[in-house]
Amino acid sequence: MNNLLWYILAFLVFPGLLFTSVFGLVVTWVDRKVSARVQWRAGPPFLQPFYDFFKLWHKELLIPSAGKKAGFLFAPLLGLTATTLLATIIGVTNIDPEFRFVGDVVVIMYLMILPPLSIVWGGFASGNPLSILGASREIKLMLGYELPFIIAVATVLFKVGTFSLGDIIQYQQVNGVLLTQPSMILAFVVALLCLQAKLGQVPFDIAEAECEIMEGPLLEYSGPALGIFKLMQAMLYVVVPWFIISLFWGGTSFHEWGILWSLLKYLVVVVIVVLIKNTNPRIRIDQAMKFFWSWATLLAVVAMILMFLGY
Repeated sequence: MNNLLWYILAFLVFPGLLFTSVFGLVVTWVDRKVSARVQWRAGPPFLQPFYDFFKLWHKELLIPSAGKKAGFLFAPLLGLTATTLLATIIGVTNIDPEFRFVGDVVVIMYLMILPPLSIVWGGFASGNPLSILGASREIKLMLGYELPFIIAVATVLFKVGTFSLGDIIQYQQVNGVLLTQPSMILAFVVALLCLQAKLGQVPFDIAEAECEIMEGPLLEYSGPALGIFKLMQAMLYVVVPWFIISLFWGGTSFHEWGILWSLLKYLVVVVIVVLIKNTNPRIRIDQAMKFFWSWATLLAVVAMILMFLGY
């Protein structure tokens, strides 16, 4: 019973839903604030993301007449649940690397597919042509970035010789972080590029493209359902970088000065995402596919070859 209670608290409070939600909304404020300063604007106040989220919960939830009600309402819940599970597994493993189960990295990779799939499902369920167009773009984008991302992650798995995230973290605690090796640096760069697409950030915000197809898959969403999707996206801003840091940069520590060092590592990744976002224009979906299936995949393959050669 005690173990069950601990798992429930880990899922709902820390490091799951509550912690990741609050931290994710704070990070979105950092993103918006830095982006504003780059554009010579003041930017929003600190609590603005929280105001936006709670405001949506007081708005009316409208369901399009041409949509499929069940799928339309279930899609955001699916994405939020998958993201919370990701945060729980990655967070608990970083707190205690001894916590593991067979092939947990593979499970994490599968769970990472569910949030964008929930956006696709919601877009198709809405029945709006622009939402369906955005959903189809999201599918194509997933087909583009998943291949190099899988190769980059597999480079780490083959290097350490395990499918366990806890074993990977412990390996780096003993042998030093993987990011000091040329092959791992290349794989890390590929993972960061895929991270940009997974988060739907410029230049890969092709599915939503606000000034083109008006939020795409999320166009028909309003009220609490839209709030859940926005919260999911904020949580992914925590979860996906956390996973990449765990693979390549020794994970995170929750002990004394290790907390500060872990936060600095996370901020480095966030700064890279924000810099890419503010220095590149949105590209077309065909350009994104070409980029991921050519240069990104080639770089990931080179990283794997270098890893097998011992570099």
